[in-house]
Amino acid sequence: MGQPLPISRIMHGGLLLTCSPDTCVAEAAARMSETSVSSILITEGEDVIGIWTEHDALTINFADSEEFNKPVSKVMSSPVLTLPGNTDVGEAAMKLRATGKRHFLVTGEDGKPIGILSQTDLALNQGLEPYLRLREVRAAVPRPPLLVEGELSLAEVAMRMHQQHADATVVDCDGELGILTERDMVRFIARHTSNTLVRDLATRPLLTVSEDDPLIHARDLLIDHHIRHLAVVNKEGEVTGLIGYSDMLAGAEQLYVDDLRQALEQRDEALSKSRHSLQLAERVIESSFEGIVITDENVRIEFVNPAFTQLTGYTREEVIGRTPQILSSGRHDAQFYQRMWQSLTNHGYWRGEIWNRRKNGELYLELLTITAITDDNNRVTHYAALFTDITQDRHNEEQIRQLAYYDALTGVPNRRLLEDRLDHAIRHAHRTGLLLAVIFIDLDEFKNVNDSLGHSVGDELLLQFTNRVRGCLREDDTLARLGGDEFIVLLPEMANIEHVLAVADRLIDTGSRPYEVQGHTLNVGSSLGISLYPEDGKTVGELINGADVAMYRSKRDGRNRYNLFSPKVHTSA
Repeated sequence: MGQPLPISRIMHGGLLLTCSPDTCVAEAAARMSETSVSSILITEGEDVIGIWTEHDALTINFADSEEFNKPVSKVMSSPVLTLPGNTDVGEAAMKLRATGKRHFLVTGEDGKPIGILSQTDLALNQGLEPYLRLREVRAAVPRPPLLVEGELSLAEVAMRMHQQHADATVVDCDGELGILTERDMVRFIARHTSNTLVRDLATRPLLTVSEDDPLIHARDLLIDHHIRHLAVVNKEGEVTGLIGYSDMLAGAEQLYVDDLRQALEQRDEALSKSRHSLQLAERVIESSFEGIVITDENVRIEFVNPAFTQLTGYTREEVIGRTPQILSSGRHDAQFYQRMWQSLTNHGYWRGEIWNRRKNGELYLELLTITAITDDNNRVTHYAALFTDITQDRHNEEQIRQLAYYDALTGVPNRRLLEDRLDHAIRHAHRTGLLLAVIFIDLDEFKNVNDSLGHSVGDELLLQFTNRVRGCLREDDTLARLGGDEFIVLLPEMANIEHVLAVADRLIDTGSRPYEVQGHTLNVGSSLGISLYPEDGKTVGELINGADVAMYRSKRDGRNRYNLFSPKVHTSA
C-alpha cells in the first residue's frame, strides 16, 4: 500500500516554544498567544520536563489573580509523552485516542525533540477528504454542547469546561449566542483578565454549520476562518452541538483511515509521476471513492474500480476491452473531444466537466481528470481517468440561480431578471429600430381578496392570473412579478402600436374573467400602463417608471383598462 506517512512530515517543527520552570503562567500564556500555538514545553537545560497546553489553562482559578503569577511548573503536565519522528500517522492517531492526550513531543533519531504533533495536525493532514465528503456533520457531533449563561464569571465557566472535558462552550448573551474556547482562556491569562462576566468575553457572532452539511464543509470553514470550533445547528436553527478538528479525527475508523490514506497517497504518486505499473495502480485505486478507468494506449479499457460500477451501473466484465465511448451522452460535439485530445497530447492531462450516460440511460455530470501515463522513453502506455459525479452540485447551483432570478411563488422572472432582459431588449431595439413595449399590470381589488379570504386564496389567485397572462404572450415575451400583485410584461420586436394595444386588450379580457379559487368565485380586473421605447424612455428605469405612471392613470380612470404613458402616442392611437 506504499510507504507509511511519518509524523515528522506533518508535525509543527522548527524552533519549539519553550520556557523555564519558574516562568509565570501569564508569561507562558502570552508566548503561546503571540505564536498561536496550543502548547509550550517546559525545559531544564536540554531536558523537557513538562508541557502546558490550552486544556491545562482550564485549571487556572480566574477568581484569584495570583494564579497568573504561579510558576508554570506548578500547573504543567509531566512527564511529556513522546513519539519517534518516523512513527506512522495512523499509529499516532491511535495513541492519541488511547491516551486521551492532544499533543505528543516528536523526537529525532538521537532522541532530541524535533517538533510537536497535535490532533489538529492529524485532522488536516491524514488524508480524510473522502471520508469527510461522505459523512454528515451530525455523525461527528459527540454530544450536546456545554451551554452557559453570560452572567457567569470566567472562573465558573472555566471550572465547568474542565469538569465536563469541554474544549469550548456556547455562551448565551441575552439571547445572542457566542463562544469561549480553551485558546481564549490562554489569551485571558496572558492579559491578566480578571474574573469578568463571560458575556463580555465571548466571541460573537457564533459561526455555525448545518448538521446536514458534509464534514468537508465544516473542515473548510474552520480553515477559512482560522478557528477550531463551529456551532452545529439543525433545520430549526437550534444549536445541537460543537464540532472541531478532534471530533472529525475521532469519527474516522482507524483501519479505514490507514488503508485509504496510503491508497490515495500511492494513487497520486502513480498518476503524477506517470511511472507506476498497472498492478500498483489497481491496488492503489481499488479503495478510492472516485470512479477510475485505466485504458491502454489505444483507449481500450483494461481496468475499472468498484466506484466506477457504482457511478455508471456497468460492471467490470461489461466494459473491459471496450472504449469509454460506451458512456457517451451525445451532448458534446466533435470539437469538444478534439480540444480534450489536444490537451492530452500537448500537456499530458485534461480536466473538465462532461455529460455522460449511465447504463440505465440516466444522464449525469461528472468532473473528469485524464492523465497520460508514459514509460521511460516518454511513450504513452496508458491513460488514467478519475471522475466524480457532480450532478447534485450542479442541481444545487441551478436552485440557487432559480431563487436569485425567479419569483418563488409564480416561477416567473423577478425584478432582477426582468431588468437584465429589458436592458438587453433596449439595446436590441436600438440596433433594429423595432418597437419595444413595457406593460405594467396591477390587479384590481387584490388587497380585498387577501384581507377577506386570506393569503392562501390570494396566492392561488396570483398563480391562476399568471397562467392566464402567459397564454396571451409569445415565446420571446417576458412576464415578471415585481412583488405583491404587480407584474410587468415585456414585449420586444413589436411591429406597431396596434399590436401592443391588441396584447393589452387580451390581457384585460383574460384577467377580468371569473376565477374559481378554493370554493370562491372571484371577480377581479387589472389596470395596465404602457410605455414605449424610445418615445417614453431610453433606460430600464425610465420605461418601468413610465409604465407605472400610466397604470396609476388607469386606476384613476376607473380600473380594468389601460393607458399609454405618452400623451402624443395616446392621441395618435
